[in-house]
Amino acid sequence: MKNMNITRKLIVFFSLGLVVVLSGCFRSLQADPILSDVPAFVPPTLTIPTPTLIPTLSANQMATQTSVAQCKDSLTFIKDETVPDGTTVQPGASIDKRWEVQNSGTCNWGKGYTIKLVGGTDMGVTSPLNLFPARSNTTTSIQIEFLSPKESGSYRSAWQAYNPDGEAFGDIFYIDIVVAN
Repeated sequence: MKNMNITRKLIVFFSLGLVVVLSGCFRSLQADPILSDVPAFVPPTLTIPTPTLIPTLSANQMATQTSVAQCKDSLTFIKDETVPDGTTVQPGASIDKRWEVQNSGTCNWGKGYTIKLVGGTDMGVTSPLNLFPARSNTTTSIQIEFLSPKESGSYRSAWQAYNPDGEAFGDIFYIDIVVAN
C-alpha cells in the first residue's frame, strides 16, 4: 500500500510538472509593456530575392573577346575606284572620291573607328569622319564628297584611319587633282 501511495504521488507530481511546462507553450502572446509600439506577434514574410543574372560566355565567345583585346588594326589601300590621280577638275566642282581598301588587320572596324585628314588641303571636308564598319579580312569602299578649290593648281588631300584609342594605322590614301579653268 505504501508503494502505491508513492506511485500516486509521483504521478501527481509529474502531471503537475507536465501541466506547468505545457502551459508555457500555450500561453497567449503579449506585447512588451516597455515597448508599447511593438506588436505582440509579427507574422513571418516570404522574401523572394531578386535574381542576379550573371552572363556566361561560351569558349568561342571568350576566345573572340580575348582576340579582340589583342587584335591588330591595319588598312591596306587596294585601288582608286573613282577620280584617278592627276584628274583635272573645274574650280568649285563637287568630287565623289572612293577608294577600295581592305581591313587587313585582325580587329573589326566599328564604333569609334575614324579617318582623319593627315596632309594637304581639306577640300571642304570636316575631319574626322566615321570609318565604315568592316570585318577583319574584308574589302570595303571609303567614300568622301570633296569640293575642289576655286584657285587653279595641283591639290592633294591625304587621309588615314584611326582606332578608338586614337592610334593611326594602315596605309595613307589620298585624292590628287588638278584644278583648271
